[in-house]
Amino acid sequence: MSTKPETHYRKLEQLYLSANVQQLFSGSHIEVSHSKAMLSLPVDPKYFHGAQAIHGATYFKLLDDAAYFAVASLVTDAFIVTSSFQINLLRPVNSGTLKAVGTVRSVGKSLFVAEATLYNEKGKEVAFGTGQFMRTAQPWESLEGYSAELES
Repeated sequence: MSTKPETHYRKLEQLYLSANVQQLFSGSHIEVSHSKAMLSLPVDPKYFHGAQAIHGATYFKLLDDAAYFAVASLVTDAFIVTSSFQINLLRPVNSGTLKAVGTVRSVGKSLFVAEATLYNEKGKEVAFGTGQFMRTAQPWESLEGYSAELES
């Protein structure tokens, strides 16, 4: 594929933001670079469980997305999928902005391993996880959110 790395990163960010599920996570932001992705999400009570703190599903989404897009930064030809993800929740969060940082740990021919850490607004670790990701046969360019023209 002849796409420059920076263009691929911006297209991945565009894909992330255009996904339908992002309508549920308003205000999130993503930055993709070589083998790394950073996401942020302002805490909103709509993400709370019954004890008024962020539900684990939100932790999972941020961790999985950060690890996923770190791997995706290296795979320029085909869509990847999460095949497994292990999450560890350390402390509750009920205010501020969450920040997830994903990094690639292992690169194989078709299987990749990445980890992600979730931080609260004070920079304290609140969760972490490790995932395995697999290459598919579906080209990135076949995805509407990826192939759309980048906004200037």
